Amino acid sequence: MKDLRAELARAPRAVTSYVGGGFVATHGAPIPVIDPSTRAVVATLHEADAAEVDRAVAAASAAFETGPWARASVADRQKVLMDIHAAILDHADELAALETLNTGIPLRQTRGMHVPRAAQNFRFFAEFINQQGGDVYTQEPGYLSLVTYDPIGVCALIGPWNMPLGLTAMKMAGALAFGNTCVVKPSEITPLTLARLFQILHDRAILPDGVINLVNGSGAVTGAALSGHPDIDMVSFTGGTETGARILTALARGIKGGAMELGGKSASIIFADADMGRAVDGAMLGSFMNNGQMCLAGSRIFVHRSVADRVIDEFATRTKALRIGDPFDPETEIGPMINAAQLDRVQSYVASGLAEGAKLLAGGKPCEGSGGGFYLEPTVMRAPSNALAICQEEIFAPFATFQVFDDEDEVIARANDSRFGLVGYVWTQELERAMRVSGRLRTGTVLVNTPILRDLRTGFGGVRQSGLGREGAKGSRAMFTEMKSTIIALQPPALPRLGI
Repeated sequence: MKDLRAELARAPRAVTSYVGGGFVATHGAPIPVIDPSTRAVVATLHEADAAEVDRAVAAASAAFETGPWARASVADRQKVLMDIHAAILDHADELAALETLNTGIPLRQTRGMHVPRAAQNFRFFAEFINQQGGDVYTQEPGYLSLVTYDPIGVCALIGPWNMPLGLTAMKMAGALAFGNTCVVKPSEITPLTLARLFQILHDRAILPDGVINLVNGSGAVTGAALSGHPDIDMVSFTGGTETGARILTALARGIKGGAMELGGKSASIIFADADMGRAVDGAMLGSFMNNGQMCLAGSRIFVHRSVADRVIDEFATRTKALRIGDPFDPETEIGPMINAAQLDRVQSYVASGLAEGAKLLAGGKPCEGSGGGFYLEPTVMRAPSNALAICQEEIFAPFATFQVFDDEDEVIARANDSRFGLVGYVWTQELERAMRVSGRLRTGTVLVNTPILRDLRTGFGGVRQSGLGREGAKGSRAMFTEMKSTIIALQPPALPRLGI
């Protein structure tokens, strides 16, 4: 794989848009695409301006209104989704290498989790749509009421930089499954895997022209033109809360809906009766997987006082032993931060925590890693209260904070003391406690005795400033369809004859 990394790094890349069935010659402002493990420029993105976004939306709109996709049978849509599933798996090694090159996430994770999950998204929705139907109501005498779900239209799908292929593929699979067309915008920081996926799908001629379109560029230029376009019907966005708020403002002007999967500051609660080995394993994964750069990180860790010293000491010791380095090395556990700004931001939080009375237990400093990249020692701090910035603000890094608690009511109140509400983690061997705590945590998902898991049959999303709407199964159906009611008179009803 190191040879593949070198080959990918040498290959010149010009990332452009894909509109109406073909890549276009874009001459927009150049944006360098960086390998965060070496700081080398590995590609140049040419930003799509408002005019280019307009062409992409027009292509998607024409494909929806006059093309075959919105009227395709479930069987036809299933075949396309399964063909995309196969195409991703056929190119799994290449896509994983590109994802690692562009994000710095260790190859063992991109190959083992990110790419298989991207493929599984399409397989899941292919199976789901074959089992889903509408509703029939017969309670009104003499009438038959039918509820069907129509495709919503042109979907703007805006993906994140921390898991660009897997999370954007979830949006694409859901939108396509229900008969929509779409315009996809990856993050300008990590556009490589989506650009390559579009090339693969183009070469295989899997979809009719215009059904999927790709625009690349910054949020301020390309993203703003897309989310504010009058001819899109909805926006599905995964990313930061502030950006989500700006998108919702643009959608409100057009009286349109959107689904927002935004930030998180998730609590991981370790009770005294937990299986301590598994709890520490899970807390490590929840804090440091994906280089700690994930919205559902369980990095705000609460541990019962009776076991606190043992748990915190083991966690800090293991954090210091994490293998930091080249993400293409199969032994690497932590790769680089995504860019210099993020590296600087994390160090500012270390300083903030120390100034507010937190104790630094591990890490907190840049390190050489390999190749001169944006490497940071994974960081652990013990906080005296939940009010500290390091306990309230999403840091998006391998950065864990510990707080000690004494009883259940106390820890639930502190866990809920957050403007976010994406995920909660509970570690206990008492079933009744697990159910009580789950019922009281104000989050979209609660995971009990397990680290990060997403079951696509359930909904995933947050409450409060962690977002609106849900992805997966029925949540995606609600996101990407319009409910339609058709009411049929089974016999001529008696009607008043006005005007006679």
